[in-house]
Amino acid sequence: QVQLVESGGGLAQPGGSLRLSCTASGTIFRIGSMGWYRQAPGKQRELVALISSGGGITSYADSVKGRFAISRDNGKNTVDLQMNSLKPEDTAVYYCKAEHRRSVVAPLIDYWGQGTQVTVSS
Repeated sequence: QVQLVESGGGLAQPGGSLRLSCTASGTIFRIGSMGWYRQAPGKQRELVALISSGGGITSYADSVKGRFAISRDNGKNTVDLQMNSLKPEDTAVYYCKAEHRRSVVAPLIDYWGQGTQVTVSS
């Protein structure tokens, strides 16, 4: 079993910055891609950013390109999201997701964190 715990959410002013972190723990064999998603009130959960297992490939939602940056540290089993030039429409609960394989032949399973609130307001 893998647990994901997010931290770093909070209140920021428009134009400000926040950095989210997510740490995976538990019985870890191999973590695949990791990502950040968000869900605003009354809206569906949406992808914000993804990073490949080795960290060499990243992708972003159009709404955050050029403002957010995802990174990971495989030695620490962490994935971060640096959020700059924040806008009120970035307000949401942000969730970390990780793919995990418990053995070489086992399928990938998605694990989710509990979410962290990000509020952008003056």
